[in-house]
Amino acid sequence: MSALTYDLTLAGLSVGSAAALTGIGLVVTYRATGVLNFAHGAIAMVCAYVLRQCVVEWGWPLWAGAALTLLVLAPAIGMALERFVFRPLSVLGSDPAQTLVASIGVFVLLVGGAALLWGQGARDDAPELLVAADPWGQLAVAVVLAAAVGSVIRWTRFGRELRAVVDDRRLAVLGGIDADRVAAAGWAFGSFTAGLTGVLLAPYVRLDPYGLPLLVMEVVAVAVAARMRSLPVAVVTALGIGVAQSQLTRLHPQGWGEPLLQAVGANLFVVALLIAALALPRIGTRDALPRTATARVPTPPGAWIVAVVLFLLPLGFAGSDLHTSVQVPALGVVLLSLVVVTGRGGQISLGQAAYAGLGALFTALLAAGRFPGLPHLPELAALALAVVLVAPLGLLTGWPAISRRGLALALATFAVGVGVSRFVFAQPYATAGLSLGRPAGFEGDRAYYVLELALLGAALLTTRALRTGRTGRALAAMRDHESGASASGVRVPTLKLLAFVSGAALAALGGGMLGMGLRAFDHAAYDPVRGLLWFAAVVVLGADSTLGALAAAALLVGLDAGARGGVAAALIGVLAVLVGRFPGGPYEALRSAATRLRLGGRASLTQRGVAVRAMLRRGQPLTARGVQESLGRGQEPETTETRSLRPTERRREAAAPTSPAHPAEGRVPALTTRALQATYGGFRALDGVDLHVPPGRITAVVGPNGAGKSTLFHCLAGTLHPTQGQVRYGDRDITRLPAHTRTRLGIARTFQELAVFPSLTVAENIRVGAEQGHITDPEAVDRTLDLLGLTAVRDAPAADLPTGTLRRVELARALAGSPRVLLLDEPAAGLDTAEVTALARILKALAADGTALLVVEHDLDLVADLADVVHVMTAGRIVASGPPAHVLDTLGAQGTPV
Repeated sequence: MSALTYDLTLAGLSVGSAAALTGIGLVVTYRATGVLNFAHGAIAMVCAYVLRQCVVEWGWPLWAGAALTLLVLAPAIGMALERFVFRPLSVLGSDPAQTLVASIGVFVLLVGGAALLWGQGARDDAPELLVAADPWGQLAVAVVLAAAVGSVIRWTRFGRELRAVVDDRRLAVLGGIDADRVAAAGWAFGSFTAGLTGVLLAPYVRLDPYGLPLLVMEVVAVAVAARMRSLPVAVVTALGIGVAQSQLTRLHPQGWGEPLLQAVGANLFVVALLIAALALPRIGTRDALPRTATARVPTPPGAWIVAVVLFLLPLGFAGSDLHTSVQVPALGVVLLSLVVVTGRGGQISLGQAAYAGLGALFTALLAAGRFPGLPHLPELAALALAVVLVAPLGLLTGWPAISRRGLALALATFAVGVGVSRFVFAQPYATAGLSLGRPAGFEGDRAYYVLELALLGAALLTTRALRTGRTGRALAAMRDHESGASASGVRVPTLKLLAFVSGAALAALGGGMLGMGLRAFDHAAYDPVRGLLWFAAVVVLGADSTLGALAAAALLVGLDAGARGGVAAALIGVLAVLVGRFPGGPYEALRSAATRLRLGGRASLTQRGVAVRAMLRRGQPLTARGVQESLGRGQEPETTETRSLRPTERRREAAAPTSPAHPAEGRVPALTTRALQATYGGFRALDGVDLHVPPGRITAVVGPNGAGKSTLFHCLAGTLHPTQGQVRYGDRDITRLPAHTRTRLGIARTFQELAVFPSLTVAENIRVGAEQGHITDPEAVDRTLDLLGLTAVRDAPAADLPTGTLRRVELARALAGSPRVLLLDEPAAGLDTAEVTALARILKALAADGTALLVVEHDLDLVADLADVVHVMTAGRIVASGPPAHVLDTLGAQGTPV
C-alpha cells in the first residue's frame, strides 16, 4: 500500500508541477501587465506542436528543437503579443475587459492557426524532454523557477520596477520607469512558462488544437487561488491538487456514487477552478465589457432584405451543401443568446456552449425516454421541454454575475462551462448510446431547414422583445453604466438574472436544433473552446447586433465547411485581436472610414467658435471679454448645435419645474443620518456624522479632498453601506437598502463623473428614469426635455454630446422619476458660467417646489448663492454648520481649506 501511495504521489507531483508552471506564468504576466492571459494554453499548444515538428518531422536533435522552442519561439510570441496587441490597447486606455477580449482573440487565433497548419486530429508521438520522465525533475524545475522569479521581484532593480508598475503604472512612468520594457519581460517569461508546460504535458495527453489548450487553462485555478500575486501559494496549490487528484484514483466506490467520484477524481483541477471562481475573493472588478465593444451599430440599409434572401438560398441546395447549411440557423439561435447577455446586457459569458450542449443533451434524453421521471416525448415536445428545463440553469452564471464583473465574471462563466463539459458531457453514464432524431414530418434536410427558419424567426422576435422597450432600455443602461442604472431605479440584480436565464433558454433552443440537425449528440460540438470562439465571433461582428450574430453563424459554418478546418477560428481571432482598434466591429469601422472620407476634412465649429465668427461678421473687436459676453447673451446664430448647448432657453430660466407637486413640507420625509461611521480597512472615512436634509431646502456639504464627502454621499445614495449608524428617510430605516430601492422611494442622485448611457439617445436616457423612478409618468420625458432645454437634441446619441449638455441629461433623468430628495455630486463640474447660472435657477425652483436637495460642491461661489444651510466636513466629521454667508466667511477668515 505504501508503494502504491508513493507511486501515486510521484504521478501527482508530475501533474502538479506542470500546473505550477502554468500558475507561475499567469501570475507573472498578470503582475507585470494586468492581463489575465486566456491565450496561455494556446501558446503551450503551439510550442508543443513546434517541438514535435522540429524533432519528429524534420529530424532535429531534441536539444536543438527544445532550445528553439523554449528559448526563442515562446518568448518571441510573448513579446510580439505585448508589442502588437496589448501595448496599443494600453495606449488607447483599455480596461481589463477589453484586454480580456483581445486575449481570447489570441487564443482563438492560435487554435485556428494550429488547426490549419497541423490539422485537427490528435497526435500521440510528441517528443519527451529528459526532465519529463522524472517527476522530481519537473518539481525541481517548478520550484527553481518560482524561487528565481521571487528573488528577482524582491531583490533586484527590475523587481522594484515591476512592483512599481503593478501598484501604479502611470506614476511609475512619471518616475522614469520604462513600463513597456517591464510588460515585455513579463509577457516573454509568461510565454516561456506556457511553452515549457506544453512540451512537458504533450507526451502524456492528446496533442490537438483544442484539447491541450483547454487542459492547460483548467489549471488557472492555482493562479486565482494565489490572488494572481503569490508565487508560493500558486506552487503549493498546484502540487496539492495534483497529488490529491492522483490519490483519488485508488478509490473504487460501488453504487450510484461511483461515476461521480471517478469524474471528480479525474477532474480535480476543474473542481478547484469552480471553487476558485465562485467562492474565493474576486479579482478584476471592472465593468463587464467596454461600452464600445457592445455599442449600438446601425444596420446597413437593406441589410435585412439581403439576410433573408441569403437564408432562403439553401432551400435550393441539395446534398452535402444543404446538410451543412442546416447548422447555420441553429448556431444563429445560439449566438443570439450572446446578443442578449453580452451585447445588450454587457455581461461577459464564456459558458454559453454549456447551455447549448445541455439543450441538445436534454432533448436527446427526453426523446429517448431516458430523462429521470419523465416519459418518452416526440422530438419537438422534447426540444420545448428541454428549453424550459435548461433556462433556470442560467442562474449558474446569472447568480455570480450579481456580485461579479470583468475578469471575475469571465472566470466564473468559464468555470461553469468547463464544469458542465467535464462532469456531464464527457461522462458515459450521461451520454452513452444516445442518438437524436428529427421531428416527424421534418426528417429530410430541406423540410428540417424550413422548421429551423421558423424557430429562428421565433428566436429573433424574442431577442427583439428583450432588446427594445422598457426592458431593452434597462438592459442597455445596465451595460453602459451599472451604477447609473441602479441610481435610476433599475433592479440590476433581477435584470442580470433575466439576461442569463433568457440567454440560457435561447442557447438551449439552438443547441437542441443543432443536435437534431446532426442527428446525434456530439459533446465535442459544445466544448468550452467552442464557447470562446462563439463569444469572440459575436463581439467582433457587433455584440448588440442580431444581424451580426446571424453573420457570425454563417461565417463559422461556411468557412470551416468550405476549407480546411480552422479558417473561421483564425479569421475570428484576427478580428478579436483588433477589437480595441475597431470596437464597433468591421462594419462600423468601414462606416466610420467612409464618413471621414465624405467629410473631406471639414470640421464643425464649437459654440465659442460660432460666437467668434458672429462677432467678426458684425465687425466687433475680438476680445476675450467680448466673446464671453456674446456667449452669455446668446448672440450667436441659431443652429441645432448652439441651441443644444445652451443651458436653458432664456424664456424658461425663471420658470418653476413642472414636475408633480410634492405634498406640503411637513408631510415630505426628510433624509437624515445618525452617528454614521464608515471604515476602509483601518481608515475611518466617516466618524459619527449626523446630517439632516429637510424638504424645500438646499443643503450643501463642503470640505477638502479626503474629508469624507464622497463617502457620506455614497452612504446616502445606497452605493455604500456604513459600518455603524443609520440612514433614515422619514421614519423608515433605509441603511441597508440598495440604490435602486432608494430611487423608487424617491431618492434620486447624480454622479461626480458623468453617469449617462452613451448608446442611448437623450430621450431614451431620460425615459429610463421616468420608467424606473419614484413615480411612473409618461409625460415626464417631454416635460424634463423642455425644462432643461434638451428638446433640440432629444434624438441625438448621448455619446455625441459635450459635457455641459450631458450634465443636463443626467439631471433630467434624475428629475424624470419625480424624486422627493435629490442628491447632487458636484453638479457644476464641466459647466461654463452661463450653464452654472441656469442650473442654480433650476435647483432653487425645485427646492421651492418642495424637493429636498443635497449638494456636494467645490465651487464656493455657487454654494454661497445656492444653499440654505452649509455643512463643513474635515477628517470624516462635520465641524461647522449654518447659513452659507456665516460659515464660509468664518472659514475664509480662519484660512481653512475647503
